[in-house]
Amino acid sequence: MQTFSNGFRSLNLLLNLNWDRLLYLCTVVFALFFGAFLGSL
Repeated sequence: MQTFSNGFRSLNLLLNLNWDRLLYLCTVVFALFFGAFLGSL
């Protein structure tokens, strides 16, 4: 249980440090899919 807790804490730390990069990546992927949708119309 302690290993699970430590792993979760380190994952939470990584997410807190890199949330802006994750948001940027999701925005780029959404823009690409939306552009492909508009191009197919």
